[in-house]
Amino acid sequence: MLYFQRIAAICLLSVCLVALSSCGIFPTGKLSYAAEGTDPLASYSQIGDTDPVLDPSIIRQGSTYYAFSTDVAGYPGNGSIPIHCSQDKVNWVSCGSVFPDGIPEWVQRKVPGVVGLWAPDISYFNGEYHLYYNGSKLHTQETVIGLATNVTLDATDPAYKWIDRGMILRSTKGDDFNALDPTILIDSDKSVWLTYGSYWSGIKQRQIDAATGMLLASNRTRYDLATRPGVPHNPIEGASLIHHGDYYYLFVSVDYCCEQNNAQNNYKQAVGRSKSPHGPFVDEKGTRMMSGGGTVLLQGNKTWNAPGGGTAFFDSDHGESLIVFHAHNLDKRNMPYQWLKTLQWKNDWPVIGD
Repeated sequence: MLYFQRIAAICLLSVCLVALSSCGIFPTGKLSYAAEGTDPLASYSQIGDTDPVLDPSIIRQGSTYYAFSTDVAGYPGNGSIPIHCSQDKVNWVSCGSVFPDGIPEWVQRKVPGVVGLWAPDISYFNGEYHLYYNGSKLHTQETVIGLATNVTLDATDPAYKWIDRGMILRSTKGDDFNALDPTILIDSDKSVWLTYGSYWSGIKQRQIDAATGMLLASNRTRYDLATRPGVPHNPIEGASLIHHGDYYYLFVSVDYCCEQNNAQNNYKQAVGRSKSPHGPFVDEKGTRMMSGGGTVLLQGNKTWNAPGGGTAFFDSDHGESLIVFHAHNLDKRNMPYQWLKTLQWKNDWPVIGD
């Protein structure tokens, strides 16, 4: 059976933690589940080039939506970090890759043996599109976050050119984090925040220098946003952070995405919210995500398994809230497909729509 190359977890038990507040001790939390309604995975409406796709991230330029995704092992591709485009969010076509000549040399030097780039995240600030991405090896902390920039996403524009800016962050064996799954929040005050992390001690956050796209040297504070204390391997990753209304919403992928038999995976998409981009984030039951909380929005069904690797996208210009993610089709050799759904808002909580 095809093994999709994507980071999972080393066999490492997480340390049981407790979260403290002035009111006392918060107990280790369990996941909660959103109120059941129509199954968001009941029908598939995407058409065109929507497989194989893992860990997609989406943005709009003009009338075109662009989705960037992980290199999928075992399938031929035109370079590294594939790009798909759509005019209507339904029909998707392949439109090139970020690195048509393959993995940058510096990534291969920092992570010997790397065979693909993972978990790209696309954002726009300081007059450029910023594409943060990963080079990593399965089951290790040998991970780098890199950055490529472009002034346009339109490949027909003469100014179109991806420039690799090099390494942003690195983790190695023995670190208390894994520098995987980067995602960017541009806050209302124009500050830029990099959220990242996979397994080990969970989801972290550092500030980015908006002028360079690198970590802000004057602020070395690292925020801890979410973890799964007491759960084997601390299965949480794939963060995505947006600001909507009065709250910041932290979307994460929880449980297991990447067992060798994909039919055995139980990946889920969960969420928590906070008044601050740095937390504390809580789920609908009030359990802190640093205590293992999170409200599950997506889980598999009989046809579609292990939905996750998602990125939430709030388009303030259009007033549009979206979430793009992948799920494996059990009827088609567990092939990972791209999904795109609207996010609706009920009582200041996201609900998966059409």
